[in-house]
Amino acid sequence: MRITAVTCVKNEGPFLLEWIAFNRLIGVTDFLIYSNDCTDGTDRLLDALGEYGVVHLPNPAKGRNYQMEALKHAAKQPLVRDADWVWIADVDEFLNIQTGDHTIPALIAACGTPQAISVTFQFFANDGIERFEDRPVIEQFTRTHNPDLWCADSAIEVKTLIRKDFPLQYFGAHRPFFREAKGAELPSWTDGSGRPVPPKFHTAANTRRIRRFPAAGARRYATLNHYALRSLDSYLVKNDRGDVNREGRAFDDSYWRERNDRAWEERSIHRYLPALEAALADMKRGEIGALHDEAVRLHLEKVNELKRKTAHAEMWKHLHALPPYPPGELEIRHELGLTT
Repeated sequence: MRITAVTCVKNEGPFLLEWIAFNRLIGVTDFLIYSNDCTDGTDRLLDALGEYGVVHLPNPAKGRNYQMEALKHAAKQPLVRDADWVWIADVDEFLNIQTGDHTIPALIAACGTPQAISVTFQFFANDGIERFEDRPVIEQFTRTHNPDLWCADSAIEVKTLIRKDFPLQYFGAHRPFFREAKGAELPSWTDGSGRPVPPKFHTAANTRRIRRFPAAGARRYATLNHYALRSLDSYLVKNDRGDVNREGRAFDDSYWRERNDRAWEERSIHRYLPALEAALADMKRGEIGALHDEAVRLHLEKVNELKRKTAHAEMWKHLHALPPYPPGELEIRHELGLTT
């Protein structure tokens, strides 16, 4: 089975090898990775990973919509067109498969081989981890939210595995879209439990639910671990990417607060760690290891540079001081007179 993963990156050098090694363990055979404006050696590292099934291309975007323009381009590439399945995900997202031998083929079989499988996010908290460490992200971060509820919403975002015969109109970052034809059957489409996805999600009939649906009962065979925050140091670098200038304006902490809910402990993905660590040790020999180490060095240099800037130093202190509660919960605790 040929499975192609498609992603877009910018300054993700220290995290690339883990994501590629992990996805190879679960059955991904090929990678189509677009990069743009990298300053940490991400592009050089990607160029060296051809033996691991990686094809690296510059992002073709002419405007600011980097991801969607890259996905439009990807749909025409042989690596995608010839794949049996396509998996579109980001480098901080890891597909945690709970069935069979814990691979994508096992998930597909458990779900009945539909034309698409949408797997629900599980957002992993920073949990007070301040410093970047060069070791697996899936090992370091183990706290998360109630799997059926994120903040106050029972509907949680998904990412989607897509079979080659899906009647594709275009790829979205979270799900594919198709053009309904009169009299034609709708594509077969399940959640991570093998259940049909909700009808309004299936046909994109509800704009509020285009990329999400209720999470309750949707994780029997798989969940999607999303490490959006990582360490506080790495989050500074993440916020610095692009043209965003935070000087002279207040920092909006809602993204951090929404994802830093540490109410539950979840370690099931650690089943992959022994094989992952062995794969990483093999990958880090020679040139690839040197390029990885260079990306780590540049990442740490960027952290130190940002901490010398007043706005970023204040952001770091502010986020560090926040209690680990999502928006709304902290305010309720204050109203009830509970300690934080």
